[in-house]
Amino acid sequence: MATETSQPNQKLTIPLKTRIALTVISTFTDNAQRPDGTINRRFLRLFDFRAPPNPKPINSVSTSDFVVDPSRDLWFRLFTPHVSGDKIPVVVFFHGGGFAFLSPNAYPYDNVCRRFARKLPAYVVSVNYRLAPEHRYPAQYDDGFDVLKYLDENRGNILPANADLSRCFFAGDSAGGNIAHNVAVRVCRGNFTAVKLIGMISIQPFFGGEKRTEAEKQLAGAPLVSPNRTDWCWKAMLPEGVNRDHEAVNVGGPNAVDISDLEYPETMVVVAGFDPLKDWQRSYYEWLKLSGKRATLIEYPNMFHAFYIFPELPESGQLIMRIKDFIAERVASL
Repeated sequence: MATETSQPNQKLTIPLKTRIALTVISTFTDNAQRPDGTINRRFLRLFDFRAPPNPKPINSVSTSDFVVDPSRDLWFRLFTPHVSGDKIPVVVFFHGGGFAFLSPNAYPYDNVCRRFARKLPAYVVSVNYRLAPEHRYPAQYDDGFDVLKYLDENRGNILPANADLSRCFFAGDSAGGNIAHNVAVRVCRGNFTAVKLIGMISIQPFFGGEKRTEAEKQLAGAPLVSPNRTDWCWKAMLPEGVNRDHEAVNVGGPNAVDISDLEYPETMVVVAGFDPLKDWQRSYYEWLKLSGKRATLIEYPNMFHAFYIFPELPESGQLIMRIKDFIAERVASL
């Protein structure tokens, strides 16, 4: 376990710019959620500004979009780092948003994937999976797995020659961390020619359960995440009639999928001190170790849920450097 700040604060301190952004995000998402469990997509589109793909490099990174299945709007954005060298790793990224919001071309995720591509460096494949509640479990996992199959079967038409799918990493934050885990389980059971998954970067993954944790009780007023919001997201994503001890939610719970016999990749789990989900994230880390898998816990005691998408925060840059080190260590071990 590693802690990035040795002196935890008693109270969350957020710069004004970040605080304003968090308030805007929370206000729009809360107002888009209807009491009947649906989402007012028309309202969201008024404020959902998208970044178009750009084949011209900006800060040494270009982007292009690839359609996998137009019937379900399944596509991904490829972030290409214009760097020299061969055997550049490939990071398959799943964005957050409670399974119900955002996309790879939303500006925050376009920006963060550009930073990954440039600073790691790596080819980044950011997946546009279907959203809840219009598309419930297991649609998001199906989409992630199908993108991996598509990459495996069409790599020569998509990725440059120096992109090495045998050095493949999954990364995801919040709901994306949940999706990355569940797609990784499927990949470990599948047959792939080129793709070899060697690392998992789980940034504040969205897990849960029926029982409230101490963090959920104590941090109910934290930015972005609250029990009411997470309950709404689980209800929107899960099949009708199941509770939060479903295998998709409570990975270490009574219905958990056994991964002990799988070649599940080494994992870094990122936790923040002011994230109400931190107890579930620690439980995920402990469950990985109990399952015989290698895992590292990285803690940012003075940060909040999704802190890393705000580049003005020093901890955001620190985390990207930790990810860079993790990738380098995994590659060196091959």
